[in-house]
Amino acid sequence: MGGSSLATRLFVSATAWVVVILAITGVILSSVYRDATERAFDRRLNLYLRTLIAEVATPDEPADRQFQSLGEPLFDLPLSGWYWQITRTDTEKGETRASRSLWDKKLPKLEEHGAELTAAGVRLGYVDGPEGQSLRVVERPVDLGVDGKFLVSVAGDATEIFDETRSFDYYLGGTFAALGIVLLLTTIFQVRYGLAPLKRISDAIADIRSGRAERLEGRFPVEIAPLARETNALIDANREIVERSRTHVGNLAHAIKTPLSVIVNEAASHGTDPFASKVLEQADVMRDQVAHHLERARIAARATIVSTITDVAPAIEALRRTMEKIHRDRDLSIEAKADPAARFRGERQDLEEMVGNLVDNACKWAASQVFIEVSVIPPEASGAGPRLRIVVDDDGRGLSEDERAKVARRGQRLDESKPGSGLGLSIVTDLAGLYGGKLTLSDAPIGGLRAELVLPAV
Repeated sequence: MGGSSLATRLFVSATAWVVVILAITGVILSSVYRDATERAFDRRLNLYLRTLIAEVATPDEPADRQFQSLGEPLFDLPLSGWYWQITRTDTEKGETRASRSLWDKKLPKLEEHGAELTAAGVRLGYVDGPEGQSLRVVERPVDLGVDGKFLVSVAGDATEIFDETRSFDYYLGGTFAALGIVLLLTTIFQVRYGLAPLKRISDAIADIRSGRAERLEGRFPVEIAPLARETNALIDANREIVERSRTHVGNLAHAIKTPLSVIVNEAASHGTDPFASKVLEQADVMRDQVAHHLERARIAARATIVSTITDVAPAIEALRRTMEKIHRDRDLSIEAKADPAARFRGERQDLEEMVGNLVDNACKWAASQVFIEVSVIPPEASGAGPRLRIVVDDDGRGLSEDERAKVARRGQRLDESKPGSGLGLSIVTDLAGLYGGKLTLSDAPIGGLRAELVLPAV
């Protein structure tokens, strides 16, 4: 079979159609068989009826030999369910002759039950007979002119019809049940076999997203092959767009940095001129802003690339050693604890950019200790992927709630004596957002600031 699968929905739909079609077919066949059984039964009754009418039309036959040509012993067996009755209708007395099987009972008249004459001049219907029997009756009015008018009736036990129909329904139900099971098994096979190529494409796309493959490979059925080709074309187009964006970003960076360098050099040549100092100050701001926005554009382009996976532990260890070298004059203790299985769904350069800013910031403010911890958070809901949790703690003075909100904004610095442009945490926040992650600042257990970065993992 909401989040039911295509195969489940197809199976449920096919099952419903099979059940409906078999049920309708079964009802139709049962009805047709019942009608055929009734017609065969009626032909038998009509045969007896014509024989009786012939006997009535030849009254010269001796009484002991009349009605002997029916040839049915059940007409002589008391309450056998097979009866005949001849009633004279042109006299008030209404003389009646009946089979021995009726004993002292009488057959009800179909005319009194609302039955109409058919084109053959007879009435047919079901009535309740002696001892609660269900009877199928055929009757015909006969006008013999001067010999009188008669109503000739023949009744047979309708249980034969019901039993035949019930037996047929049992066989039909068993046959259709077996047929339904076979059809459902065939449907299951067809659905699974028919949708197998789609499952292969789904698995292949998952491999591309996780970095295990770059394209959809293999042979696909004619109906699915266009989908695979278009998917590969889309992946190629995506890569081409990203590469073109990278080229444009690089060209823009080069085009802007050169004029800025000229402005800075010209301003620096004027020494302590207030105007030159102001130009240098604003040029530095422009350079920082350009670097920030170019970095965002570069990361936005790279974030659209699929199939890029980075092992986190080696990157963190390399970053720790680098930071120890940069801050070796401060005698800082930088410890790192990373889950060996942690993998980032993105490029290593972006991971180093984010974590590097956090660790560098922690080293600037730490008194003596910086601690880095990397762990993998299991999926929180069905269909969600795992998350990468990177925590950077320092034992510095920490930040208040207002200061945390302030430093997250672009270009905000709490202490001008510390090196930097104030763009570090802002860049981390932007990059994390592009990857669908987030940065949270809180109090560290070792006394300073805790920066918690959550990113997509594999």
